[in-house]
Amino acid sequence: MNWALAHRIASMAAVQAHRDLGVDRTQYVHMHRALKAAGVIGMAQPMPRLFGVYFSPADKGPAVLLNASLNVITQRHTAAHELGHHRLGHRTAADEEIDPALRWGNGSWPEEEKTAEAFAAWFLMPLPAVRAALGRICGSRPSTPEHVYRLARELGTSYAGTVRHLVNLRLLDSSRASQWVKLPPAGLRAALAGGTALPAQAHVHVITGASDGQTVYADAGDLLMLHLDGAVFDVLPKGLELRDSNGVSPLMAAVVTAELEPTAHHLVEVGVHGQSRPLRLTVEREAPRAGVDEVWPD
Repeated sequence: MNWALAHRIASMAAVQAHRDLGVDRTQYVHMHRALKAAGVIGMAQPMPRLFGVYFSPADKGPAVLLNASLNVITQRHTAAHELGHHRLGHRTAADEEIDPALRWGNGSWPEEEKTAEAFAAWFLMPLPAVRAALGRICGSRPSTPEHVYRLARELGTSYAGTVRHLVNLRLLDSSRASQWVKLPPAGLRAALAGGTALPAQAHVHVITGASDGQTVYADAGDLLMLHLDGAVFDVLPKGLELRDSNGVSPLMAAVVTAELEPTAHHLVEVGVHGQSRPLRLTVEREAPRAGVDEVWPD
């Protein structure tokens, strides 16, 4: 099976899964809610050599075991991959902790792994959600790699995976994608942060006028950057703190701390010069899961 066929199979399976599991295809996909809706038991613990494991009904499943040591983006993708095994009727599978980019398209993926991997992309990045996010970011198709990075932040996906999937969605040509996928996300983060120094794993969430009424899904260490002239943070909840750029960047930033409660919706208000009402958005902390799904935040 080639990748084109795997994506055709996976795209149809993902649409059916969205429908069956009550997933809003225009919004950020709540991966762990989807697992629960599918009746799949979720567990997470540190595993030195694995991304995750899917246990089929024949092996006392359905259940997934995720690597608790992964960052939240990789863990979300792994959960979607394991859900793909379940929805596609696959056997029990253990997925090695090997960067998919190292094996992408080289023929070494078994057929069930190809379709599960393709399913993860289609499940986490449905076309209506991609179009809605791109409308807020750039109006239509991405014209810069920074647009793709911002799209990945809105969808909770990896930069490289988002670049590749835009080709599947026919929103990015393959030649441009082959160039953009090689760019290190650290450079894109730095550009969007206005040159402000960032921790190695921190993401940058750009706040513009189009962010009004939206929800930002961020983890501890991430930055919210105001890309609005004359804008200031008027209201910040406990767990979000103003960050001093030390004069490096004129952009105002707020950093997410570990004090931000992961089970709550946190209101942020931004005052914008010349506007009578503040811009309002919600921040939710999306952190890696550990333990069993009964204690995971919804």
